[in-house]
Parts: sequence; C-alpha cells; structure tokens
Amino acid sequence: MTTLFDVARVAVALNLVLLAVLGGVWARNYWHIRSKQTLGMLVFAALLFTENGFALYFYLFDSVLSAWFATKVPAVAWRAMLLFHVLETLAIAFLTWVTLD
Repeated sequence: MTTLFDVARVAVALNLVLLAVLGGVWARNYWHIRSKQTLGMLVFAALLFTENGFALYFYLFDSVLSAWFATKVPAVAWRAMLLFHVLETLAIAFLTWVTLD
C-alpha cells in the first residue's frame, strides 16, 4: 500500500511543478494579450494547482489523514485514486508540452 501512496505523492508533486510552469506561461501571455481565453487558462491552472496543493498537504503533512491514507484505505480505492492522479499528470504533461512547443 505504501508504494501506491508514494506514487500518488510523486504524481501530485509533479502536477504542482507542471501547473506552476503553465501558470507562468499563461500569466505572461495574459499580460500581453489580455484575452478571456488566456485568463480562463490561467484561472484553470490556479484552481488545479490549489487542488493538488491540498492533496499534497494531506498526503505529506496532515498526520491524521496521511496515516489513514497509508494504512486504512482499501487497495481498490487507492488504485482508483492513483489512476486519477496519474491520468491527471499525463494530461497536464501533455498540455505543458503543447504549450511550451
């Protein structure tokens, strides 16, 4: 179970890094272009960054929830949560690649 927990932590941390890069690009673009679409992408990155920040906080620093996640969550639930984290990482990585290209 701890392996799934560790993979989830890494995926969420990577999401934060990628979203920070995307947020920086989109903030710079919004500053120059001032379009609603660019602002929408920036808000999207900020909200998803916040969601992943909360997840990482709970996985790393909240003693009650991190212990519960590591020991009491059934394996089938962990596999589902891990799948969502990894799919999100793949989607954000692709979006980052497209944005920086």
